[in-house]
Amino acid sequence: MDRLDDFIRILTGHFDNREQFEELKKENEKFPYAEHVNTICNDKIRSLPEDFAGYFMVEESYYTIGGNTHGSPHLFLFTEEEEGVRLTSYDMPEGYDKSSFTYESITELDYHVLKPSEKFVPALYVEKDGVWEGGSVSMFSPVLKFTLFERFSEDCLEVTETMEVNGKRTFGYDVPILYRRVQGAPERS
Repeated sequence: MDRLDDFIRILTGHFDNREQFEELKKENEKFPYAEHVNTICNDKIRSLPEDFAGYFMVEESYYTIGGNTHGSPHLFLFTEEEEGVRLTSYDMPEGYDKSSFTYESITELDYHVLKPSEKFVPALYVEKDGVWEGGSVSMFSPVLKFTLFERFSEDCLEVTETMEVNGKRTFGYDVPILYRRVQGAPERS
């Protein structure tokens, strides 16, 4: 699990795009100030198999545009595969919603009732020279397409997400969001 542990070490913590936001806000007032708070949550999941070889993560994303902030939390499972690291998205656990699902608010989740998303195609990340790269394309409905592409390194989490309805982009930006670590840098073991 060395590759998976290295991937998780890079991905966990508190990140924001303040540097990029400050550069771009003058020319693009709709470009968001964005934060990611990525926290492993296996400690809050009961009934995990004894030999469980993955990491569940709560990703709390916050986007601020024009003074309005909205959150977008997710539950992901990361597992090591022969080719790299697989991200599987899970449905929002019962009893939570977008405003209440944070690492701090989770009391306890039961592994047996967690459900992988049927709409999100798992993403595969491959490492080359210290940079993890991957993504996926998912059809959330016959007309709604979600595209994810990410690059992760010690320096930056580079995230590109777009939504298209009937081939027309309804969400996303012309450049990737560049997240830099604010806090939570784990020690290399």
